[in-house]
Amino acid sequence: MQVKIDTPAVERFIDSQLAEWQLAAKNFAALDGVKVKTLDVDGMPIKVQFNPARIVSSGAKVDAKAVAARPCFLCAANRPSEQSGLDWHERYTVLVNPFPIFPRHLTVPDTSHVDQRIAGRMADMLSLAADLPGYTVFYNGPRCGASAPDHMHFQAGNSDFLTLGDFVAAAELRTVKESDGARLSVADSLPLKFFVIDAAKPESGAAMFERLLRAMPVQEGDAEPMMNILAYATADGTRAVVVPRKRHRPSFYGDGSGDTMMISPASVDMGGVFITPLEKDFERLDAALVKKIFDELCLSKNEINEIASDVK
Repeated sequence: MQVKIDTPAVERFIDSQLAEWQLAAKNFAALDGVKVKTLDVDGMPIKVQFNPARIVSSGAKVDAKAVAARPCFLCAANRPSEQSGLDWHERYTVLVNPFPIFPRHLTVPDTSHVDQRIAGRMADMLSLAADLPGYTVFYNGPRCGASAPDHMHFQAGNSDFLTLGDFVAAAELRTVKESDGARLSVADSLPLKFFVIDAAKPESGAAMFERLLRAMPVQEGDAEPMMNILAYATADGTRAVVVPRKRHRPSFYGDGSGDTMMISPASVDMGGVFITPLEKDFERLDAALVKKIFDELCLSKNEINEIASDVK
């Protein structure tokens, strides 16, 4: 379906899908009953959500063999008959995510079955964020939380669900580069270290991102640097938060038996909301464990500043 994509149109689309699609409606309604608690991680507010339906994503096998063995659930031919979509720029389709984290949760796949890669796509991501004020658009790298690393897609959810905007606004940001209406900054004083790109126009933000991308290390066997990205509209344009990663899952990841925990952090977790599909993990997760996850998965102050110094 081709309509003008803006926040009111997307809100109407979500409501129409929930009226027609029983599975999605049930899972969205279940969000009213999820448990939530808030942690203070060295001054950084982090929510923890117990959401059993997200075991589909947190427990997903994303190795090449497992991915090749299953039909791609983002391809139009394999979607449920009840799932309709909105065309966006003839390259992407806006869908309702049937296993939501947010009260308003979207998945935005490419219309073609191509690998999850961000290179050349940042202008699209920032344009989508600009079209949807009140929503945060996010990208999970193929080894950073993407449950469909074989099909390029973004996701989006209502920004007020995340703690990201507030803690970035309050963070001490140090400018690294400024060019053509875009500014690259680094936040290295929080438990989570990240880059921020503020831009008046999506194209200038994308150009700055490509400069950052070239400076980020790529692990052997990977096609791109490990990262999560979250983007949203601001009064002056758009803001993208880029969280470099060095590991997919924490050392204690597992099925929940023994001392393992089924926590597979992606953009939403980096945006301030940790998702736990097992209740015992919800009860156990505390500020010290969140700090441990950040330390294991993300970059240190020295590592992120080394990247900053390499941005040309």
